[in-house]
Amino acid sequence: MEQLKQSIAALGIESWMLEVFILVTATLIVAFIVRRALRRLVVHAGATKSLWDDALFLSAQRPIEWAFWLVGISWAAEVVAPATDTDILNFVEPLRTAGIIALLTWFIVGFIARAEQNLMSPEFMDAPIDETTVMALGKLLRLSVIITAVLVALQTFGYSISGVLAFGGIGGIAVGFAAKDLLANFFGGLMIYLDRPFAVGDWVRSPDKSIEGTVEHIGWRLTRIRTFDKRPLYVPNSIFTQIAVENPSRMLNRRIYETIGIRYDDAAHMDKIVEDVKAMLQAHPAIDTDQTLIVNFNAFASSSLDFFVYAFTKTTNWVEFHEIKQDVLLKILAIVEGHGAECAFPTSTLHVAEPIRLAADAKAEQPTRD
Repeated sequence: MEQLKQSIAALGIESWMLEVFILVTATLIVAFIVRRALRRLVVHAGATKSLWDDALFLSAQRPIEWAFWLVGISWAAEVVAPATDTDILNFVEPLRTAGIIALLTWFIVGFIARAEQNLMSPEFMDAPIDETTVMALGKLLRLSVIITAVLVALQTFGYSISGVLAFGGIGGIAVGFAAKDLLANFFGGLMIYLDRPFAVGDWVRSPDKSIEGTVEHIGWRLTRIRTFDKRPLYVPNSIFTQIAVENPSRMLNRRIYETIGIRYDDAAHMDKIVEDVKAMLQAHPAIDTDQTLIVNFNAFASSSLDFFVYAFTKTTNWVEFHEIKQDVLLKILAIVEGHGAECAFPTSTLHVAEPIRLAADAKAEQPTRD
């Protein structure tokens, strides 16, 4: 060993340089081995249907690689500091601790994000969890992890957490007054996550505001709604605490409610027409007969005898509903015509008290002179 040190010294190389070289080389080799091992684990995890191992290995891959480099470089810095008579040693330990905290936070936040995606994916879940719930829990967990990591890092660098929390309490009052709208939107978003009046993908509208469209994203401050003309509508969450929101996506059926009029001349056919229309609806495969179904003559209109149709379809799909409604209306028209009746249209009858005498007739009645 002495001969080796003498040989190194003869080459003009300090022993600490050799130690640093060995540490860096060892770190490089270990990091390479760990990288290859983690890649194999990621491939193996991808072959399974478990959502947790995929999220675990994918989120841990990069932080673990960087952790080996962090530890190796910090050890090399500890070797360099005494040999070069610098103050770097005073910063190595806190920087290494802060780095480990940052890498651990990176890993946990990444794990939460990937688990969130997997819980909503049909590839991993036979019945994917509601997207709104998963996003809310994911955001809360990530926020908790980041706040905890910041507090631990501050404690590592010698700052008093109690002082920070006290300052945060006093500052929170000032911030609350200055950013009341922001806080109102935050709590509005929290209420959406808790009450769940709608979720991502739902069609919503408000009778109080000009809001209608499909929900694309629910954030802590804004909710993005895509209107039916494909324009994005950004609504502050506090608005939803002040207005009524209708969620047609959660309807159980769609309603057909139409009034049909026939001529007064066809009054004798009204009872048979109503009876046949009701029978047709009860036999129609797309009409939900467990719901209210009414067909009745209900009005003497100015130009027609009116009966109304009130029924519900089994589907809630907008396009399919209109196909069913078209089929029902065409069948009603065929029933009316099948009874020799006709659908009425607005007509007017003019009654004249005295006969109208045309100028030509009056001239013909005048006596002729010989």
